[in-house]
Amino acid sequence: MPQIPEKVHELTVGQLAARSGAAVSALHFYEAKGLISSRRTSGNQRRYTRDILRRVAFIRAAQRVGIPLATIRGALAELPQERTPTRDDWARLSEAWRTELDERIRQLNRLRDHLTDCIGCGCLSLDTCVLSNPDDVSGGRLTGSRLLAEKGRPGPDAPRAGTGTGTA
Repeated sequence: MPQIPEKVHELTVGQLAARSGAAVSALHFYEAKGLISSRRTSGNQRRYTRDILRRVAFIRAAQRVGIPLATIRGALAELPQERTPTRDDWARLSEAWRTELDERIRQLNRLRDHLTDCIGCGCLSLDTCVLSNPDDVSGGRLTGSRLLAEKGRPGPDAPRAGTGTGTA
């Protein structure tokens, strides 16, 4: 990994990519999404302050554990003066994200546990399949297009427009 002299206070996008391990395109994407910022030189080249290295490391660590970019952006925006996250910030934010991650793990375990059943039966029934129809609440009461009629839309027995009958 290339070392950047201490006297260099700003990094080019290539230097930031080399030091952070993020692709240049990812850095441009992070900037477009408001996760990092740069200044432009008179030649319109991006220059990043050295503290952006820690911000990129924070973003990548959060992404690795499945935190959406919008959530990461919100967390970074809560930091005073949009400063770089510290170890204490990471500890606080990761604790807050723990509940969300635990719920995702529960959902993935449930899907994994039912995956074998679905492959075994091959039905992928929209009425009963836990993969195609997870946490089906309405399926216990009604099935199929009757639910549309319940929401104010015509059901399967309603006449079609212009025909006067319920068939096409």
